[in-house]
Amino acid sequence: MTRYREGLTATFISANRSKRSLAVDLKNPAGMDVLKRLIATADVFVQNFRPGAVERMGLGEDAVRAIRGDIVYVSISGFGETGPYAHKRVYDPVIQALSGLAAIQKDAETGRPRMVRTIVPDKTTAVTAAQAITAALFARERSGEGQHVKLAMLDTMVAYLWPEGMTGFTFVGREVQAARAQLAQDLIFRTADGYITAGAVSDAEWQGLCRALEREEWLDDQRFKTAQGRVVNVRERLAMTAQVLATRSSATWLERLDREGVPCAPVLERHEVFEHEQIRVNGTVSEYDHPVAGRIRQPRPAARFDRTPAEITRPAPVLGEHTAELLAEVGVSAEELAASGAVLLG
Repeated sequence: MTRYREGLTATFISANRSKRSLAVDLKNPAGMDVLKRLIATADVFVQNFRPGAVERMGLGEDAVRAIRGDIVYVSISGFGETGPYAHKRVYDPVIQALSGLAAIQKDAETGRPRMVRTIVPDKTTAVTAAQAITAALFARERSGEGQHVKLAMLDTMVAYLWPEGMTGFTFVGREVQAARAQLAQDLIFRTADGYITAGAVSDAEWQGLCRALEREEWLDDQRFKTAQGRVVNVRERLAMTAQVLATRSSATWLERLDREGVPCAPVLERHEVFEHEQIRVNGTVSEYDHPVAGRIRQPRPAARFDRTPAEITRPAPVLGEHTAELLAEVGVSAEELAASGAVLLG
């Protein structure tokens, strides 16, 4: 299975759709001039170099704000601007390790930490940055002033994980060093022909689960009488549930659980996700023709706006594809700059 076509990777296509690509050489004075002209028209400037690098390039906050005084200047880093890790190189697994995420995912039997197999810190930081930018733009609408937004991947993930992953350390002096729930079996259950997930949080859901599993005697078990009791005795509860669910098919259990109002779903393989009926009804995934990569499949923007609909407006670009177009918008002669070697024309 190929993960790229004509030099475009599947990840690049997914991350850069609806964008335009400008390629300039910032070591060339003409290329730097192009960027400064763009800055003059921009609302937001985002940089994610390691601390100090963007200042050495001549694009620190003071330099950028001298061009556009009310710009929202955003600095994204791995660890922050100071401290022992500030100048280290960073990738997603490093943040998973340092933020506690790998420990939260540790194997229940061996205690070995495990990584989440998707780039959770990278994407969570991007979403957090987007929210922060919109907040800063809204503040500018009220005050007329831009500001500097600083965001570290490490800070993002600690905040993201805290509400449930780090709750044991909330009460100072009464810390829980290893929350039982974090070492329990996860909510994946094997059935006679596959896997499902099912969870009961409220009393009503727990009662429905017991009825669906034909284990109503569990309702009288003192360990599971309350929501708190079900959390404290989570290992026993999930092990008992797993033993019952292994006896019948996924379809049988899902029908019974759904009828009793218990949150549940099949555990889909990746190729089954975009074929699932709910995904089809939502129109979550669509296919279209990319001018370079051919037929591709992509999810639509998740949020739906009734007045300003979000859509995929253009396919992911090749490097420098829109250089001439963007230069024309700021009154720069593409031919002149191309001759200087400062730009790459797509």
